[in-house]
Amino acid sequence: MFVTMFAVFVLGYILIAQEHVLKIDKAAIALLLGVAIWGFYIVGAGDILPGNIHYEHFLQNNPDLTAQSKHSYIDFIAHHEITEHLADIASIIVFLLAAMTIVELIDSHEGFRVITDRIKTTDKIKLLWMLSFISFFMSAALDNLTTSIVMITLLKKLVTDNKRRWFFASMIIIAANAGGAWSPIGDVTTIMLWIGGQVTAAHIITHLILPSIITILTPLVIVSFGMKGNVTRPQETIEIEKANRTSRMERQLIFSLGVFLLMMVPVFKTVTGLPPYMGMLGALGIIWIVTELLHKPKPIEYKSAFTVTTALKKVDFSSILFFLGILLAVAGLQSAGHLRILSHFLDQNLHNIYAINLVIGVLSSVVDNVPLVAGAMGMYDVVGGGADGYQSFFMQNGSFWEFLAYCAGTGGSILIIGSAAGVVVMGMLKIDFTWYLKRISLLALSGYLAGAVAYYGMSFL
Repeated sequence: MFVTMFAVFVLGYILIAQEHVLKIDKAAIALLLGVAIWGFYIVGAGDILPGNIHYEHFLQNNPDLTAQSKHSYIDFIAHHEITEHLADIASIIVFLLAAMTIVELIDSHEGFRVITDRIKTTDKIKLLWMLSFISFFMSAALDNLTTSIVMITLLKKLVTDNKRRWFFASMIIIAANAGGAWSPIGDVTTIMLWIGGQVTAAHIITHLILPSIITILTPLVIVSFGMKGNVTRPQETIEIEKANRTSRMERQLIFSLGVFLLMMVPVFKTVTGLPPYMGMLGALGIIWIVTELLHKPKPIEYKSAFTVTTALKKVDFSSILFFLGILLAVAGLQSAGHLRILSHFLDQNLHNIYAINLVIGVLSSVVDNVPLVAGAMGMYDVVGGGADGYQSFFMQNGSFWEFLAYCAGTGGSILIIGSAAGVVVMGMLKIDFTWYLKRISLLALSGYLAGAVAYYGMSFL
């Protein structure tokens, strides 16, 4: 069953990667995969658990249980391991749910028009650089998935030609992924590392912002040499009713408050020591109260569009369920010992944290970066203070965890299916996989490697 678990995992990932071909939501496959992994685990416990370090520790702490008995296997897997892993997974899910609700509240108030209304240029190069850097910094403050959705919505109002729009959208993907890599709340993987204690907010910002900037600067500089002319904007069709739905003051207030609260979550964790999801829930509570008071005097049929209830209906629960399923699957492999075997393989064959992470980054262009980072978190433990030599790379804020955040966050841009941002943009604009591979993949790879070189060089300063 040990080998079967791994085979099922690989099969599940192949199906997830082929979502656009199978036309089956990857969340459904991920949920089934998570349940299947744990199901095979408990069925084959008699062959898998003997010799498992965590199982031995469990027996030592529960002397009333008989070793290698069916009851002890069930107690360990069903009542101990799943519960322990679910606590970590739930903290990520709650964080994401609160954050996505806040973003939907901002969007329902047309708060993002504070940015989009200020873009006037039609010059191709200027517009490309402008959109890329807006995406880069917006992604750090919000997240790469939400940023991509907002920016592609904007792009449809700025560029008419379909292929030109594809190119701009592809650069937005690279920028959003790069922007999410240096922020503790910019990408699900950085959230996982931050919540898991592998990195701290201030450290990841200061150590990854320069490599991330180089990641987007490199392809921008390359394409700027061959790009000339202006873009043609679509004929604007202004919906009077929608345009007047919120006032300028309301848009600016909710946008400013929402972004400020999102950016204060890392500060909240640092000051109080409470988990980040507590800060995010507090932020949601504050903006909820403000929106209720803001629309209190208005008719119910008007203010219903701006409530948290309405915002929750727009939240992408499919993505949340995908994360739940995939993290459950990875947790099963971690508990059974697959990931520890993988860590030994990488150590024995590479034994270089930079090479290991570069491989993980490239793999993230084929499969989702969430399980790859979850797998790496399961492969290696955070080493305490006083570690030296190779082990020092795995201390909190060690080079392994920092470079992992960079590689997993930016490597997914190499293929359009390698990141959540890429997948959603692919769906919104119907971008062809082969077109992206031919026109964008080398640009994304050049940025990825340039940023990696920058980080490597900084580690010796």
